[in-house]
Amino acid sequence: MRPDRPPGPLPDPPADLARRTLPLRTVSSPWYRFHPPRRPALFFGRTGSGRFDAPAGQFGTLYVAEDAGGAFAETFGQMLDHRSIDEADLSRRHLALIHPPRPLRLADVTGPGLARLGADARLFAGDHAVAHRWSLAVYRHPQKPDGILYRARHDPSRRAAAVFDRVKGRFRVKDLGRLDERGNLALLARLLDRYGFGLGT
Repeated sequence: MRPDRPPGPLPDPPADLARRTLPLRTVSSPWYRFHPPRRPALFFGRTGSGRFDAPAGQFGTLYVAEDAGGAFAETFGQMLDHRSIDEADLSRRHLALIHPPRPLRLADVTGPGLARLGADARLFAGDHAVAHRWSLAVYRHPQKPDGILYRARHDPSRRAAAVFDRVKGRFRVKDLGRLDERGNLALLARLLDRYGFGLGT
């Protein structure tokens, strides 16, 4: 590829991906996730709407972030053409702290592991359909990772994870409530300041 040529879409996973060694990282810390209060925090989706969903629902995927900032960016940062968040939107999301049943072994594509697998940042910032095929290839890899560790699209300084439903056992979930609740107002102020959002009605 000539360096001055636009990169275009990310190619599909290489044919020899199963023979390459995945860059695995074991993460033992808990994770954060925003979710509608009418749904449980543990939602392994098969809808195809998530970046690393299986192409045809072959497995479910749970999306989490390493901290509240990453979860906030991925949930509310998608409103690129708006610089304020409606209070009603805040009331429709609860923040949860999720402890997996064991440390997670994740395919780490947050650094040099991308190049080792034949990918680049388009994997977590480009077309979803291609990312779906990558997710399936990683899921089927002989090393059987628990998911994919990647850079949050709306704040690459934060890491997120797509956790496959092959992780069995009891997840422990703590409901941290809405960001507009009294106990979370300081956190809300920090997040609004970090991402340059205001509050609307």
